[in-house]
Amino acid sequence: MATILVTGATGFVGSHTVPALLAAGHRVIGLVRTSASATSLAAGPLAALPVDQRARFSTRTGDVTEPASLPAALAGVAAIVHLVAIPRDFNSGRDLARVNIEGTRNVVQAAHSAGVRRFVHLGAMGVVEDPNLHYANSKALAERIVRESSLDWTILKPSLMWGEGDGFFGIIARLARWSPLVIPVPGNGKSRFQPLWVGDLAHVIVFCLEHPETVGQTHELGGPTYWTYREITREVLGATGRQRVILPMPVPLISLVARANELIHGPFPVASDQLRQLKLDNIGPLDGVSRAFGVEPRAMNGHLGYLRRRGRSGGQPGAGVDQPASDGSAA
Repeated sequence: MATILVTGATGFVGSHTVPALLAAGHRVIGLVRTSASATSLAAGPLAALPVDQRARFSTRTGDVTEPASLPAALAGVAAIVHLVAIPRDFNSGRDLARVNIEGTRNVVQAAHSAGVRRFVHLGAMGVVEDPNLHYANSKALAERIVRESSLDWTILKPSLMWGEGDGFFGIIARLARWSPLVIPVPGNGKSRFQPLWVGDLAHVIVFCLEHPETVGQTHELGGPTYWTYREITREVLGATGRQRVILPMPVPLISLVARANELIHGPFPVASDQLRQLKLDNIGPLDGVSRAFGVEPRAMNGHLGYLRRRGRSGGQPGAGVDQPASDGSAA
């Protein structure tokens, strides 16, 4: 049993990873920014766990953007799972740089100082160092910080992730609820993705922590099928029982809509920055997960029923690889 610190424990990926680590017998410390975050985590994903598993979970207060808050949080920790990231900002990329790049740098430096060697980092598939792509650039630079460190690191690069509490699919579902006739998709809707179930990612994270041979490796992670943006939208509509006309919109036009939504912090599925990245496919090897980790990833088709339950309960879509204390899984 190892003591593992999870940054972004209250986020989408964190809320699935923490239970998986506890089920595997580890002691888990969740890094939270506020006591309210700790309470929500305990009352949510952990509430249904057996008592002995809940007893191995605790929280410590800290913020990846505040280096002085990290040393106490890392005391006695054997490994770090770094999930914190945001997928978009409303500040011309400055918040992305502050959280995704500098936040990662702060955690890596704190690990060095505390003598914590093992470091599993959540990257993202399809990102490149390009200042014109704010999100992609921030995630790519964060990965470089990890790779160039002397830690025993593993970098996991998933495509879009789906599951209870997700952000991207939940926002499409909410957009469909609000739009009575049509739902827009960028360009011709043929940009490709490889959606991965968040439970499979949690399994991979546990595997990496328990298998030293994964040190120094970078893995692109995707589900068993390539999906276009249009096909994803159609699947979400089917899962939520809604009929809408899927309307392709020229990227320049939909960028105007996205920028208008950003001015009011609206729930548009993609940011104008992410639209610029749609020219890059978000796919990797179809057998990457099974070949490296011995698990067949779950197919997405027919498994998005949680989006309908979320709509009936009035719940909001989960943060997708999204808020400073959340993990990132954006398009």
